[in-house]
Amino acid sequence: MKKVVYGLLIGILVCGLVGCGKTSTSPEKKTDAAQFKEEYESLNGEENSSNGKTYRSVSIPEENPFVYETAEGIVERMEKGESFLVYFGFKSCPWCRSILAPMLEVANDLSVEKIYYVDVKEIRDTITIDKEGNPVTTKEGSEGYNRLLELLEPVLEDYEVSYGEGETQVVGKRIYAPNVIAVLSGKPEKMTSGISEQETDPYMELSDEILEDSYSQLECVFKCFTGDTKTCSLEKGC
Repeated sequence: MKKVVYGLLIGILVCGLVGCGKTSTSPEKKTDAAQFKEEYESLNGEENSSNGKTYRSVSIPEENPFVYETAEGIVERMEKGESFLVYFGFKSCPWCRSILAPMLEVANDLSVEKIYYVDVKEIRDTITIDKEGNPVTTKEGSEGYNRLLELLEPVLEDYEVSYGEGETQVVGKRIYAPNVIAVLSGKPEKMTSGISEQETDPYMELSDEILEDSYSQLECVFKCFTGDTKTCSLEKGC
């Protein structure tokens, strides 16, 4: 009798450890494409608490080219001499949401299968100007972000800080959101925000002209990556 009891106890213990006859019900890990879609669409129709305006609704395909990467990961890829496209932005950036549709359209038209995505909202530095006119860093940028400023310097725009009555001061370079950059053999070749000059408010309705302008800017940068460097380069522009 004791042998039977011992046998049952051992069987229960083993089944508890390996799950006899049961299949795993752990949820599958989301793909980067699915995560990007969920992240950006989560703000559709939501109110921006900072200004009371409604975020632009975006529709991201289930199959999209965005792959999550860190600033450090982009640095490593550049130092290895890789060629790629990278989009810097964040989901609550209204300007970023304005260029998503034309960016996806360009990627589809040029058969671009991968765009690295780096969320820059929390990794950038913040600089203000004190009463004496001196730059003061109120938030340090991450190590990876600071290294990216060095590597991407040829294509980045100035970090212009406003202060006083309409005064501005350049305090270095900055990765703005959105910034879309083509990197060839580890070197930054071309950058664009993709924002049309006709778009004066990131919450405004996007006309066909605005969307076409954004498309053209993004197409230029994408063609650097896809091989059409004769029409798109640091020297020649688009």
